[in-house]
Amino acid sequence: MLMRTDPFRELDRLSHQVFGPGTWSRPAAMPMDAYRAGDQFVVAFDLPGVSPEAIELDVERNVLTVKAERRPEATGEHVEMQVAERPHGVYSRQLFLGDTLDTDHVHASYEAGVLTLRIPIAEKAKPRRISIAGAENEQREINA
Repeated sequence: MLMRTDPFRELDRLSHQVFGPGTWSRPAAMPMDAYRAGDQFVVAFDLPGVSPEAIELDVERNVLTVKAERRPEATGEHVEMQVAERPHGVYSRQLFLGDTLDTDHVHASYEAGVLTLRIPIAEKAKPRRISIAGAENEQREINA
């Protein structure tokens, strides 16, 4: 269903731990859960503090791209930041979706800082029964 394709994520996590934020490592990836529920595939991304208008979703050739921007809340001429530990900036994540998913009918919802995508399983990928014709059935049809 979903193919993991970010081999450098663990390297980024380790570099962030060793060197701290702001070094060569990429911005932190948005954490996600992915699971199959009946005839659909569900992917949930944690995006706390991101407004729905700052989220972009694109699907191109079975590649789903989620891009979000978390902007600082306290900005302006008379604002003097005392502590700034919460990450800001643009975050993006790409998922390679299998051919068994119907990318034309992705449903997205955003509630309480969680972006939830529901992707239906394609009809061609659902299990179906195949009838088997035997030699007796063929002879009956020929003789009848």
